[in-house]
Amino acid sequence: MTTTPSPKRILVTGGAGFLGSHLCERLLAEGQQVVCLDNFSSGSPHNIAALLGHPAFSLLQQDVVDPIGLLQVDQIYNLACTASPQLYQRNPVQTLKTNVLGAMQVLDLALRCHARVLQASTSEVYGDPLVHPQPEGYLGNVNPIGPRACYDEGKRCAETLFADYHRQHGLSIKIVRIFNTYGPRMLPGDGRVISSFFAHAQQGTGMAIYGDGSQTRSFCYVSDMVDGLLRMMNSDVTITGPLNLGNPEEIDVLSLARKIAALAGSAAAPVFSPRQPDDPRQRKPDISLAWQQLGWAPQVSLDHGLSQTYAQLQRTAAPATDTGPDPGADALLRGHPGLPIFAESAASTARA
Repeated sequence: MTTTPSPKRILVTGGAGFLGSHLCERLLAEGQQVVCLDNFSSGSPHNIAALLGHPAFSLLQQDVVDPIGLLQVDQIYNLACTASPQLYQRNPVQTLKTNVLGAMQVLDLALRCHARVLQASTSEVYGDPLVHPQPEGYLGNVNPIGPRACYDEGKRCAETLFADYHRQHGLSIKIVRIFNTYGPRMLPGDGRVISSFFAHAQQGTGMAIYGDGSQTRSFCYVSDMVDGLLRMMNSDVTITGPLNLGNPEEIDVLSLARKIAALAGSAAAPVFSPRQPDDPRQRKPDISLAWQQLGWAPQVSLDHGLSQTYAQLQRTAAPATDTGPDPGADALLRGHPGLPIFAESAASTARA
């Protein structure tokens, strides 16, 4: 006779963001209980609209830098912090706080709960890399006082905190370095290359390219990334990372712009501007470790993923812009008055 494992209670910080919302959706589909923490500074309640009535879904509306309080969970995915340079550079001090102080709040909660915790780090820890492709052992080429440092160095410091909590307290940690990820629910016009190119293609305006377009990126479709995150979280306890997750299919930015224009049937042409400070000239993950330890490799090609992304953009009118928090958040949440939690958290903690 076999028994069905009890569902885990899983906290996803940044759970209303692009990647976080897909992760929440997948966890619920697998029968887990999900707590989404988000302050909607860059995430949107529209991303989790389909989850709001789910009996296993709860929402904690707060900033990750604030104490999380009474909450008992089994696992934590720390995805809080926008990955868009255009957005995180608007308030660099808050970005740094989110990455560093937020990581400390998450780690302290994991200690109290004896929970396993995964840090969503980034390929930006490699900076403008001098090694190509980038393996986990490469220490990076990062400008600590540049305009991207609030994100780059913030994520590097978070990795340090995770490693030290593991060494000092024996905390069960996982660190993944996420390379460029795309798919449905990206925030239109947020400054990331794929979302921006689609926005320009739909509007028929010039597609902004910084530099000559020869810089390369590697794009991983969101379903592949979510699969990698789940595999890493549930992998053997001795596998802590850091571990690269991304698609090694490399493309230069100019070719990407032309591919998206063709897909959208747009006449939008590239418009060249000076290269932005510290913008990486090349970016490609070495994922051999992910294959060896997790049996993971991306399955969705760039062409297929872009077509899926464009199809979603055509079906839905994006409610959010790149100007700040989604103005429709309060109205949407008022339709679910039982969501903001945790009236039951003290009792849950006592039962745990």
